[in-house]
Order: sequence, then structure tokens, then C-alpha cells
Amino acid sequence: MKRLSYILIAFAALILVSCNANEFLNRNALTSMDDGSYWTTENNVRLFVNGAYGSYFCGYSDNWGSVYAPACYSYEMSDDRTTTGTQANILISVPADNWYRAENGYRGYWLQRRGAGPWNFAYIRKWNLLMDRLDTMKEEGRLNDEQYRHWYGVARFFRGWEYSRFVESFGDVPYYDHVVRTDDPDDQYKDRDPRSLVMDACLEDFNYALDNVRTNDGTDYVNKFVVGTIASRCMLFEGTWYVYHKTDDAMKTVTDIDGHAKKYLEAAQKFAAYVMDNGNFSFNTPSHELFGHLYTTLTGTAKEVILYRTYNKTIQSSNQHCIASYAGGNGGGEGQSMAGNLSTLKAWICQDGKPYSSSTVENVKSWRLQDMVVTRDARFESTFWDEPRSSATGLYVEKFIDRTGLTYGVDGAPACPPQYASCTNENGYPCVRYSETVLNWLEAKAELAEHFGGPSVTQSDLDRSINAIRTRPLDAQAIAKGVKQTAPLQLSWVNESFDPERTSDPQKACHSYAVTGKFVSPILWEIRRERRMEFFMEQYRVLDIRRWGQMELMLGANNPDLLVGGWVELDKSQQLKKRKYNLLVKGNVGVVSVKHVAGYNDKGQLVLGDRIFFDGQFDEKNVYISGNADQMEGFLIPQNIKDRDPLNVAVRNYLEPICTDVISQYKDKATATGKDYHITQNPGWD
Repeated sequence: MKRLSYILIAFAALILVSCNANEFLNRNALTSMDDGSYWTTENNVRLFVNGAYGSYFCGYSDNWGSVYAPACYSYEMSDDRTTTGTQANILISVPADNWYRAENGYRGYWLQRRGAGPWNFAYIRKWNLLMDRLDTMKEEGRLNDEQYRHWYGVARFFRGWEYSRFVESFGDVPYYDHVVRTDDPDDQYKDRDPRSLVMDACLEDFNYALDNVRTNDGTDYVNKFVVGTIASRCMLFEGTWYVYHKTDDAMKTVTDIDGHAKKYLEAAQKFAAYVMDNGNFSFNTPSHELFGHLYTTLTGTAKEVILYRTYNKTIQSSNQHCIASYAGGNGGGEGQSMAGNLSTLKAWICQDGKPYSSSTVENVKSWRLQDMVVTRDARFESTFWDEPRSSATGLYVEKFIDRTGLTYGVDGAPACPPQYASCTNENGYPCVRYSETVLNWLEAKAELAEHFGGPSVTQSDLDRSINAIRTRPLDAQAIAKGVKQTAPLQLSWVNESFDPERTSDPQKACHSYAVTGKFVSPILWEIRRERRMEFFMEQYRVLDIRRWGQMELMLGANNPDLLVGGWVELDKSQQLKKRKYNLLVKGNVGVVSVKHVAGYNDKGQLVLGDRIFFDGQFDEKNVYISGNADQMEGFLIPQNIKDRDPLNVAVRNYLEPICTDVISQYKDKATATGKDYHITQNPGWD
């Protein structure tokens, strides 16, 4: 059995290698280094840091790697995605390990369940070691004061981010602000520290980073604006966690929960405000152009892009990945095994800025995708293909590819070239975006106003955030379809009856309702809606529903819309045959099913009818003879759909358990030394 000392030094190569980078991070990769002679120049420090980008920034994955790819490829666990068959379990029992082993692929598993970090100290060691080496370099005159402060700030930024992700998964964790020696078992086998102690240290790291990291260290390197946005993300998670989980058993190690919540929310607002007040960023690019751009960065051109990942094989042979191929890059030939559901569709705001239940947009009650692209917010058209495609739910996400890529393999067009196909595609990705900055800022302010006596959200605040996002220009393709910019959200609209979904039964089933004794406020509901639309399939949702205490929405028994797909018209002879999405075949008799619209209740909410299965009759040549094909129009039910186990959304599952291997390692060391080495398990996982 591996010992904890192995965990602490796992991936020793992290301290001595540099990974692949984009064309702006292009250097000769070093595969081995001598630690004693390496720390001589600022460029070597840069190489050391560059190697970590792929483990932190969404969209930085290489080749087949699913880590930080969009959720249409990387299997994010959230209420935004549904599969065929039984919905995948998050975690039912305590695992043998929490992904700390080298052979398990450090970057590979943790996003799926938590959207956060694994039980692995490799990167914590990396950043602590970097700080130690920077001190030595400064003492030896190899770095001037400005260089030292910048790189020390970068190291503290990443350490703060790494520990924030660690806490997001496990709550209390052992905290180390130094390189742990392999001959110090008391340090190695310490118990977990309270999450508030760890996050206070993270806040100090982020403050130092914001004060000292360069405003501009070159295009698409970490700078103050990257720091400000990511720090606001981490602090917002922690502050809201304390609000919606304050009564959890796992929070008993935290003193002054409200005081810490207020401090972290104020920090989130401060970090985001720094970026916003700079004035460099705005929303000047159509949403579809933000993703899938080929070969060159959008940073500086698209003014909402703060850090971009460029893929270009002519610069570096490994610059390729899978993102666009799973977003329609070859005419939908690669189906999406998970996709959006009815819960997602109902959340999308309409063109007049109102929920579907009260919108007066013409034809708003039609759920045909061809109609929804012109009745909903403009981001709907840039997110979904405008007719059913090959996916679990009939909804096909086209968000992560440019407009040209969508044309290949459709209606007789040629197959996609390599830059759009499988792991050879070279479509870029906006790793850090200004929309997150402004929505973090707005949510932090709203939470402070609601729970801690802060100033109320004003119309000016909405105009600076949600409404600024909604003013993105539209591209020619969207305009040709009839898409229009969404009306700005008016604060006067946002009242108790603005959206009846806010007080629906699924919301009552949420953990946050039990903790606070009430539904989320109307203004916070709208802020959360905006995040859901803006970041659909971008790896935020799993973090959001966990921090908001809404993981219960991932259970179909609580949230029936989770188990229902998009609107389809399974006509054997027309457009679905043309798109190779004809589900009405002999093998699908008794398998394919839909639900019709039964009507709308007095609040304007959709009511579904009974489930209808396809009962077609076929001749010996598999030609349809008779049956109910004409009734196969409605909301598609994913094939063989089955809910996940209720244990997945038990309160204990908001945090990952400490794995049995780690617990055993502590016990074995205690037995061998006679010392009281033990590690505390998370509540409910005993």
C-alpha cells in the first residue's frame, strides 16, 4: 500500500517539467531538469508555471483528455445534462482512493463528480516549492524585486486556487504553507484543518497576488485580471457555501460562520470589482464567435476574453483536442451521449426578458427548437442546433465550435477537415471570460444585501452585469434566423410572482430550503438563471448547485424535468430522415417514447401528458406499415431512462469522503510508530 509520503511527493515531475502550451506559451518543453541548477532565470520560472495551465483552465485539455473540456464531452454531473439509461451515480460508497495515485491520471476524474479538486498534494507541493526557490533566486540576485513579487504572486495565486478546489471537494483539509519533508511524519500525518482556516489563508494568497502579479505579462499569461476573476469565483463559492450549508454537520469545525461568509462574499465582490473598474473589458463579440476560433487568440479582440487557449498544430504538434468534434464539428456524426433536458429549456429566458410562463413573445409556447431559437434569449440559438440531432435527449449542443465547422457533413457537404474532427481539432477556447467576473460580482452583492445588510442591487447594477451581457452583438447567421437581443432585465419586474418555477416543488426539495426555511429571493433567482444560460455546459453548474444547496435537483424523483428531453417530431419521411435521426425503426418499438403537452396551469407553467411509446408494425424488409408514428411528436424521453440512486443527493454527498486508502495509511503509521495519527472522516461517510 502506498504511504502518505508518496502522496505528498506524487508527481515529483511537476516540480521539474513543463507541459505543452499554446502558441503564446510556446517554448522547448523540458523533460528532465536538475533542481540544483535549474533556478537561474526568470524564463525557467515561466516554464515551470506554464506546465500547470492545463490543470487549471477550462478548455486547456490536450488530445483525448476530457479534463476541462465542455460537459457535452466530459460528463459533468449536474441537472443540466441527461443521458439515456440509468443516470450515472455521483458516489454511493466510500472509494478506495480519491484520485491521488499517479496511475489514475491526476487530471482525469475529479471534475466529473465535484467540479473541484482531488485528494492530492502534488500541486500544493509544486507552488510551495516554487516559493521556496524564488526566495533563493532573489537572495542570489537572479531575480529583481519586481520579478520576484510577480512570480511569488503567481505561485500564491495558484496555491490559493488549488486549496480552494481542495476545500470545495472535501471541506476541512490539511493545510501546508511549506514543502513537507519526507522525514517528518508528524507533518505528513496531521489531521484536517477547518475549512475556514484554509480559506483565510487562500484569501491572503489572493490578496497578495492581486497586489503583485503583473497587469500585463504577455498575451494569455496569468495577470491581475485572471487573478481577480478566479479569486472572485473561489471566494463566491466559499461565501455562499456558508450561507446555504451553515447547519451541516461538516460545518461544526467552523467558528463564526456568518462572519466568515460575509468576509468571503465581500472579497468576491472586491476581486471582481477590480477587474470591472479597470475598463478594459466589455461585450463586443457575438456569443458564437467566442468559442471555436481557429489558430489565433481572441484576447484583446473579443473584449470579454481575459485568457484564451489557442490550438495550432503548426506551432506545436500536440496542440489539438476534442472540444469542437463533440459540438457538431463533423455534422453531428459524433453523437452527444449527454445533453440538455426540459429543466434546462424551461429555465431559458425569452426574448422579451420574461420567463416562458408570462412572456408575450409570439409563438412562445411552441417548444419546437426551430421556434425556440427565435423566441428565447439569443444565446439559445448559439448553444443548440435548431432541430433535433443525435443525442440522448434530442438536444444537440453546438456552442463550442465556429459557424464554418457546423456546415461540414450536413446536407451533402464534405466531411470535416482535421481541425474539426475528434482529437485532431484545433478550435480555441476562452478560458477566463468577463461574463463570469460581472456575474460573480452581482451575485456577491445580492447575497450581501440579503443576508448581511449590504446595499441592495440597483438597476444600474443589472445594467452593468446581466444587461451588459445581453447587449452582445448578433452575427449574420443569427440575424438571418430572426434572433434578436434579449430585452434588458428591469428591477421593477423582479417580484415574488415573476417566475412561478422559483417556488415550484423541485425547489422545495432542495437542501438550501431546509437550511434557510425559504425559497431563494426573486433577484437571486434571476442572477442564477443568467449563470445557467451563460455558462451552459462550461463546468460551472456542478459547482453552483453544490454551493447553493441544490444538488437534489439531480434526482428525477425531485425534479421530473431532468428525465425529459427536448421537443421532437419523429416524422419518418421528412427532416429527421435527412438528418439521420430517424428513431422510428423496428428496433425502437416499445423503446422510443414522447410526452405530449397536456396544457398549462393557472400560473402559465407547462403540464405534460402521459408517456407514449412507439408501437409501429414493420414488414419483413423493415418497412413501416402501421402504428402510432403520427403521435411521436412531443418531448422525447431518453431511451431506457431510469433515475439515479437517492443516496446520490443525501446531505453527506455535498462533500467527498476521505478514501479508505488514506484512512488506512494513517492507521498503519500510527501502529508502526505508536503515535496518535488519525484523519477525520466527513459526516455521513463513517
